[in-house]
Amino acid sequence: MSTHISKHAKQELLEALHNRYRNASRINKTRILDEFVVLVGCHRKHAIRLLTGVDPIRPDAHATSRQIYSEAVRETLVVLWEAADRICGKRLKAILPTRIPTMEQHGHLRLDPTVRDLVLAVSPATIDRLLAPIRGTAGRRRKRKRVTESSRQIPIRTFADWNEPGPGFLEVDFVAHCGDSLQGTFLWSLVATDVCSGWTEAVPLVAREQSLVVEGLQVVRHQLPVPIRGIDTDNDSAFMNEVLRTHCQQEKIEFPRSRAYQKNDQAWIEQKNGSIVRRFVGYGRFSGLVAGQCLARLYRVVRLYVNYFQPSFKLRSKVREGAKVKKQYYPPATPCERLLAHPAVAPDVKEALRAELAELDPLALLHQIREAQSALAALSSGDLGHGPERESLDAFLAKLPELWRGGEVRPTHRGAPASPRTWRTRKDPFEAVWSEILPWLEQDPESTAKTLLERLQREHPGQYGDGQLRTLQRRIRGWRQVMAKSLVHMCLDGQASPAEPVVVGAERAVASDEGDRRDDRSDSHPAC
Repeated sequence: MSTHISKHAKQELLEALHNRYRNASRINKTRILDEFVVLVGCHRKHAIRLLTGVDPIRPDAHATSRQIYSEAVRETLVVLWEAADRICGKRLKAILPTRIPTMEQHGHLRLDPTVRDLVLAVSPATIDRLLAPIRGTAGRRRKRKRVTESSRQIPIRTFADWNEPGPGFLEVDFVAHCGDSLQGTFLWSLVATDVCSGWTEAVPLVAREQSLVVEGLQVVRHQLPVPIRGIDTDNDSAFMNEVLRTHCQQEKIEFPRSRAYQKNDQAWIEQKNGSIVRRFVGYGRFSGLVAGQCLARLYRVVRLYVNYFQPSFKLRSKVREGAKVKKQYYPPATPCERLLAHPAVAPDVKEALRAELAELDPLALLHQIREAQSALAALSSGDLGHGPERESLDAFLAKLPELWRGGEVRPTHRGAPASPRTWRTRKDPFEAVWSEILPWLEQDPESTAKTLLERLQREHPGQYGDGQLRTLQRRIRGWRQVMAKSLVHMCLDGQASPAEPVVVGAERAVASDEGDRRDDRSDSHPAC
């Protein structure tokens, strides 16, 4: 049975037993500990921590500790994280040595040498820790598919049959831009990804039709840096037909297919459908030629941004030990870097990749992506009365350090971001003495809030209590953010708009619309 004692009595008992416990023998320590636990009623481990703790008279050892990574480092990481489209810490760490010089080359970033060294030295785990506060902010029956003659003649390839293929072997799939309903007509995306490098191409189609698939593959062949050596598809009827099989035979392209209802057989393309198409396009419904042109314009920029500047993981090995599967991955790399490092890629192709990479500005590409997304969002919502507001590249770059405060920034994202609170609910208790705190911070910028509060308590007795430490910490953090921005300077440089996009099946759709006289209203509106 424990005896209830007051907090003051507990403190007096602790002070009386503190030195006695530290100097006692092992047997006497046990007796003292037993008596303390009975009197105070706390856990035994907690009692040990109290009795062996640091002498209250001694200063706190953590009060004089210094931060390794300052607020300027965190602000720089925020800018780089936004410029890399919010990738994870491991992928961001992999591109820092090349992304910082690229942004400096195009005039988007100018870092203090000390801050630059710290940013390059930061670990992936520390990147995730520094960015953590801003990041948070019943089955159906399967239909039996009809087995066609073409599907019988096309061999099956599972996920385990690839055996490290070289560049040029693609997985191909469709993504429907139908919103919440498959009724009516809408756009489709033909997506192809290279299994070896992860290089991904997407082509908008006005309909899911076998002849348009062949035309879409022709567009992919012209955009892909390496020749197409094989394609792997699912059992969709738009793929399982004589038209595509004959085309592959004439072009000497291998044409296997996956097993029915086995998504893992096309793991590479299924992952890109989500991380690229759904990430940049969203889940809205798009139909008509105007939406097709906007989607093609978006893909024209996305392919450059993703394939040249977005690193991704690639599985090295997978070993099962009982119920646990251990996976090992290669270091994160962009599709362009994988092609440059592969011995099977021709030297002239590598030279062309290097030349195009040197001319690209990742932030200008990201700005163009946001503009195209705004146009698609206007078409999807039906708000065609006004075109998307065009934001200058200057304004876009200036917002990079603060975009995280508004949540998800993509116009095509499902949820609407909540506006952050900008008002105070209580009066600032440090408003009258902030002019005294600022000189202290200027003399020692890395002073902790606890040290400053103790100094305030000495100079203003009885005015400030220990419970106001959290408020002071927030004020000092805000001051450090303002001071850190002075070390991170950004300016901008424009980039020419991409070439005219390709919408597969557009001419056919125009002819059909003119013949039927059933033009979609959005097709005649100059929103894009």
